[in-house]
Amino acid sequence: MPNCSSIIGVLISFMIAGCQPRHQPVDIQIRKQDSIVVSLLTLIDASRHRGIPVAFYLPHSGIERKTIPVIFSHGYGENKGGDYLAYSYLATNLAKHGYVVVSIQHEIVTDSLIPATGIPQIVRRSNWERGVRNIGFVLEEMRIRYPNLNYKQLVLIGHSNGGDMAMLFGQLHPEKAAKIISLDNRRVALPRSSHPQIFSLRSNDQLADEGVLPSLREQHTFGITIVKLPNTGHNEMDDHAPPEKQIEINNYLLEFLRN
Repeated sequence: MPNCSSIIGVLISFMIAGCQPRHQPVDIQIRKQDSIVVSLLTLIDASRHRGIPVAFYLPHSGIERKTIPVIFSHGYGENKGGDYLAYSYLATNLAKHGYVVVSIQHEIVTDSLIPATGIPQIVRRSNWERGVRNIGFVLEEMRIRYPNLNYKQLVLIGHSNGGDMAMLFGQLHPEKAAKIISLDNRRVALPRSSHPQIFSLRSNDQLADEGVLPSLREQHTFGITIVKLPNTGHNEMDDHAPPEKQIEINNYLLEFLRN
């Protein structure tokens, strides 16, 4: 059985190729040491002439009708590619606990970079809207590939810019997700509603824009949960985070998902 370093090397080699659209999806399956199956492929959204690289993390226990799907959206990576593989600690842990996780590569090399100046809610809106379309397309592809998953309990998770995409999806399509989790998104307001359920982990070094986070009264009214991580920075939520911080984040996610 391959070790972790060899697995990462294979993933990266296919990741680079996967950033370009293909006529047919290409599956690569790798059985990791913990029995989680990772399947890499590029989905083709013909309506937008866009290839969308994704990574499926499948539980070793198999897929049942009660199995809950999770869609993950990465933080901004300046179109360098491979960001959908940069949160493997999170996706693998969820798969080990019985979830089917798909991580989406939202940016490809031909995309425009997000503007560095101007009001983010205005100049970056198209980036988040593209992410919403990506999520919607991948969700429909999941329904085709895995029709027996429990889509009524769909979970969206996103870090930073990916969290903004997830929250915008929740604003526009509240009926499609049961729970949405933000890892320190900063620009798009958390939906003020009891459905979907909203949970957010906040960093200790970056603040959200005004109006993004609900007031204490709104948190109570809509059952929104906000947790500040006192020792974790904004950029310490992917695979570069120390093991103890990865464990802390994973524990919070599982606690919220199980409640």
